Amino acid sequence: MYPNGQSRDSAFNYASSGSGPILRVRNLKKHFLVRQALVDRIRGIPAPKVMALDGVSFELMPTESLGIVGESGCGKSTLARCLVFLHRADEGRIEFEGSDITNSSGMELRRVRGHMQMVFQDPYSSLNPRMTIGTAIAEAARFHKKILNDENEDTYVRKLLQLTGLTPGTALKRPHALSGGQRQRVALARALAVEPRIIIADEIVSALDVSIQAQILNLLQELRNELGLAVVFISHDLAVVANTTDRVAVMYLGKIVEEGPTAAVFNEPQHPYTKALIAAHPDPEMDSRMNSNPLRGEIPSLLAIPTGCRFQTRCTFAEEICSRVEPQLLDLPKRAIGHKAACHVMPFDG
Repeated sequence: MYPNGQSRDSAFNYASSGSGPILRVRNLKKHFLVRQALVDRIRGIPAPKVMALDGVSFELMPTESLGIVGESGCGKSTLARCLVFLHRADEGRIEFEGSDITNSSGMELRRVRGHMQMVFQDPYSSLNPRMTIGTAIAEAARFHKKILNDENEDTYVRKLLQLTGLTPGTALKRPHALSGGQRQRVALARALAVEPRIIIADEIVSALDVSIQAQILNLLQELRNELGLAVVFISHDLAVVANTTDRVAVMYLGKIVEEGPTAAVFNEPQHPYTKALIAAHPDPEMDSRMNSNPLRGEIPSLLAIPTGCRFQTRCTFAEEICSRVEPQLLDLPKRAIGHKAACHVMPFDG
């Protein structure tokens, strides 16, 4: 349980949908304008757009862990930032427990952020170097009214430190005095200080040593089980995702191209891009035939996304239709329940 003895805020006023998804994302789109040269602005030339997210949809069930994987630039971090409103989506809909939170602002946005917390790749840059760890954790709890007076502050912080495997003395230290693994535990403690329902973990172990990675991943799993958290786990490391998530979504150039139960996606990938990713990260436990389909070429520029299937310029299976018609993400009737892929020439069984 959280330090306050509960796993959710009873004052949260969104309607619960019972056993339905805790988070539902529909057709999320986000573009960024490319910075122009002064002469182009003077001439009135429209700024080119980079479409970072182009129609992303998925659902997250309570206590579920969903992995988001893909190459750098595929839109993983943009998606994470849109979910916690660090970026505002241009189109689409975000629902929390059945209620539309897409246009949340003011006090409503404050409540939403209290139930969806993000943990970043670099904890040092997200911690104020002038604040002690105890002050940083207490600040988040005070802002969301989890502690209301100085009497309860020390106890609350101490319980959070204990929950994340840190000693009480850590509260008196500053970020520079901690190791990378300790700082990431502090980042988790600060996120948990507001008693969230969902943790969005963006590459949280990529900068850590392998042994420390395992410790943080085990801690996240323990917290998820103990507190009933749902987790969106973003990573480029397929082995980590394969061992820590229930479902996985594979992104390429702003779209989800395959989604399904983690074991099904990694053991029987149905999209050429997923197969190529696995081939580029060989694992002795994976079927050796995955190594026959390596990635080729460079990922296209977001300013010149290929027509039709975005992966067709790098796909060894591409056919004529792939350059004309964009495939839809569809259920695969002969595969595991919930296994989907967006490909004209699937399945790939051989």
